[in-house]
This record gives sequence, C-alpha cells and structure tokens, in this order.
Amino acid sequence: MFNQVFYHDTIRKYVILFGTIFNDVYINKVEAGETVKTLKVPIAYGPKEKFLARLTQDPNLNKPVAIQLPRMAFELTDMNYASERKLPTINRIAVQDPTNPSKLMYQYNPVPYDLNFTLYIMVKRTDDGTRIIEQILPFFTPDWTPTINLDSTMQHKYDIPVILNSVSSSDTYEGDFKERRAIIWTLQFTMKGYIFGPTRKAKAIKNSVINLYEVDSAQPMNDAIGNTQVYDILSTVPAVTGKTLSEIEADDDYTYTQTISQFYD
Repeated sequence: MFNQVFYHDTIRKYVILFGTIFNDVYINKVEAGETVKTLKVPIAYGPKEKFLARLTQDPNLNKPVAIQLPRMAFELTDMNYASERKLPTINRIAVQDPTNPSKLMYQYNPVPYDLNFTLYIMVKRTDDGTRIIEQILPFFTPDWTPTINLDSTMQHKYDIPVILNSVSSSDTYEGDFKERRAIIWTLQFTMKGYIFGPTRKAKAIKNSVINLYEVDSAQPMNDAIGNTQVYDILSTVPAVTGKTLSEIEADDDYTYTQTISQFYD
C-alpha cells in the first residue's frame, strides 16, 4: 500500500501479550476441606463457539473426554481509532541505525488504536469459576499496565494499559441430565495500543542555509516579515581535512565552515 511494504508484527504482539497475562492461572481442587490437586487452567486463542461445539459434538457421551474443563479462550474482536490519544503526526522517533552507527533510522509518531479483547472462562462447577475470577479481578483497577517491546530495531518500549470493561456469566445447562454443562464467564477488555508506520533512513543535514533580512527598526516585525528583501545568506557546512562534503560521516572529527554571501551593501 502507498508504494511501501512493511510489517512490524505489532498486532500479533498485542495478541500474544494478552494471552500471556492469563497463561499462569491455577486452581485448587478441594475435597472435605483439603486441597487434593492443583490444576493449571489452559488457555487458547479462539471464539467460545469453537469450544462449545467440542463440548456438544458427542451427545451420547460415548467419548471419554470431549473437552477438559476448566479452560479459557480469548479473541481479538475489533479495533477502533483512539482520537483522544493522537500525537502530533509530523513528530519523529529516531534511533541509531544498528547496521551503520553513523546513520539514523526514524519513524513518525504511531497511530493510537484501542484493541478490544474478550476472555472466556469455561467451567463445569460454579466454584471453579469464582476461584478463577477472584485471581483476575484484583489486578484490574480497572486497568493493568504491562511494558512491551514493540519493535526491537527502533527500541520501542511502551506501557500498554489493559482495561477491564465488564464481567458477565452464563449457564448453558438446559435439557435433561445427559446434556453437558458449561458455565461461561465473559470478560471484556480494551488494550490501549499503537500502530507504527514504515521505518525510514534519516538523511544527515550537511548544509544549513539561513536568509538574513534587513528590517527597519521603526517597522513592526509582524509587518516586516514577507515584505523585505534578502540582505545576506549565511551558509554553514561541516569540514573534514581530506574529505569532500558527500564523504563526511556523522562520527568524523569535523569543524564548520561558514560563508556569508552579501546581496546588498
């Protein structure tokens, strides 16, 4: 698009970040007041319909295990432009080029986007659901802010707030005793992210030209701007012994040469 091909893997990193937040949840199985087993709750990417289909694909209960509960699933549902977080478009972020330390690489300010995620928690017993929920809710007040390296080349490390918007539950248990039961908790989140444009090579400024104007001291400056003629031109360039202007690098030990071109006496 726009005669440029680039990909920073940013959206994929946001998805991985969200899944990583919830990939270390454990619950205890308690019998007669004693903990008999500690289970890690597995998490996978995908809509809840996919897991419900696996839950109901064998109505005769012939298979030993159709799906193991509890488990979690999540998905990226949509993305929205966040105009309230917009930064000045023409501002640049510049870093040293790792392949050539004497050069710079830059990007323009990123575009803010809100990424909406949905987390599903599927359990068979109500107590399992509340055990999981109570391990999540205290950390979102209503946001939790991890730091992520979005682009190692440009050294983009950002604090990305993840905001908990809502919590709801539903019970799919309907019908006779042969029907499988799944209690589903649904948590809605918003991730405050950024999308980055292409990376460009910065060009060094090797010639600075300043136009000098003669202004009547009795004339207001605002009136004089644009209505005066150039009096002098001041040109400033770097100078290195034995090198032409095009051969000078940023890490050379250089001085400056200034030339004044006088137009009027």
